[in-house]
Amino acid sequence: MPGYVDADEVANIAKFIASINPEIPYVLLAFHPDHLLRDLPPTSINHAVSAYNEALRAGLKHIFVGNKWLLGNYY
Repeated sequence: MPGYVDADEVANIAKFIASINPEIPYVLLAFHPDHLLRDLPPTSINHAVSAYNEALRAGLKHIFVGNKWLLGNYY
């Protein structure tokens, strides 16, 4: 979620998962503002790519980006 989760947080989560087993799948979901979080922007392509690259650098082998159709050039 933009403004709540940054690349460092994704990297730390990915490092923890990789320390258990780098084969564990990690799914990064694009955020879309609905209900109570309408004031936040949707996930940008740059934000998703940055998160993906951090997970890759952490050593994970199976990283997936979900809800790709929600990604855009928002910020």
